[in-house]
Amino acid sequence: MQELTGATKTEAARQVRVGEALLGVRSAAPAPLEAEGAQSSEPTPDWREPLKAALRAGRVSSAQFDAILRGLAEPPLVQDGTAEDAAAIRDAWTLAAERLVYEAGERTVEELGAAARTIRDMLDPEGAEARFLARFERRTLRTWTDQDGVKRASIAFDDEGAAFFESVFAAALRPRRGGPRFVDADDVARAQELTEDTRTNEQLSYDLFLDIVRAGVLADAETVHGARQVGVRLVQVVDANGDGAPVGHTEDGLTSVPAEVVQQRICDTGSVAVTVDGCGNPLDVGREHRLFTPRQRIALAIRDGGCRWRGCDRPASYCEAHHIDEWKADRGRTDIDRGILLCRYHHMALHHGGWRITRQGKGDFVLAHPDGRSVALHARAALTYAWAGIDPPPQRFRPRVA
Repeated sequence: MQELTGATKTEAARQVRVGEALLGVRSAAPAPLEAEGAQSSEPTPDWREPLKAALRAGRVSSAQFDAILRGLAEPPLVQDGTAEDAAAIRDAWTLAAERLVYEAGERTVEELGAAARTIRDMLDPEGAEARFLARFERRTLRTWTDQDGVKRASIAFDDEGAAFFESVFAAALRPRRGGPRFVDADDVARAQELTEDTRTNEQLSYDLFLDIVRAGVLADAETVHGARQVGVRLVQVVDANGDGAPVGHTEDGLTSVPAEVVQQRICDTGSVAVTVDGCGNPLDVGREHRLFTPRQRIALAIRDGGCRWRGCDRPASYCEAHHIDEWKADRGRTDIDRGILLCRYHHMALHHGGWRITRQGKGDFVLAHPDGRSVALHARAALTYAWAGIDPPPQRFRPRVA
């Protein structure tokens, strides 16, 4: 169909569904069965006949036909009923199809589809509950990074979550979507401010989404996230003169951000100064604490960038601080240069698999296999360039295009 018509894949699939329905081909969903033992010499009437007749007569388009057909779907099976029960179900679906054909001239394709689904759920409440639970099981949130380095997301909502999400954004963007005008003076002022905002609705929705996430995290962080508070730490290298590097990095993922973003976050939440040497090694604390302190954890995150195990990509927030000298057996010190970040999996693998990490002075950490083999564990590459004092490249020959 795609080759013959030059249509998109979606449009071609729709035309196939319409053609199959006109030819009397049933969908994948089973049609209602007659009661066990029932005898019928006549063919079972097709509830889709009103739809077919309307399409042939030009009273509905193929898109409207498909919306109604998919919305109503096939009637449910008759399990322990009589032939009359099966006929009653078919009649109900036939009447629903006739009603929707009648309304086709007054409704959009989307409205017809929604109306068909509503009628189907009213006629088949047990099926409605099963479909609700099936959509709940399919709820997902997926993130990925595209080829240009842009982080993207895709959400599949369950019904209740979708309704809540829509209500939040409808309330926030109502003035931009033609909301009611008969409100008090304060609401009028806020509505006017939002209407004059230069951001698009999509940009406003994005900023609102992040504001909601931040507010939720800060409102009850311990209940939601446990002992570790969620947040994004930014790292910026500052030289001895107090001059900051032109870019900073996120602690997790080492994503580059402009220095202005770092300054904005400092203004909002403050900063923690960590002094390091030319190799990125922070200062020590000694044996004052059994566990690494929060400030030391920040220092480890800056130096290591995440799990140091070869081939592991877990960020710093997923990691645990490992003493390479055991606290009891080796009288190990809780010093930064004797600690290393490992994700939970590799931390457990090390302790339970007979591995050991050693280090000579400020040199590389070395992972020793139980059979004697060893390999150096290097920090994430991105920040090692910062410690080395590499100058930024010269400015572009041409100005950036806005």
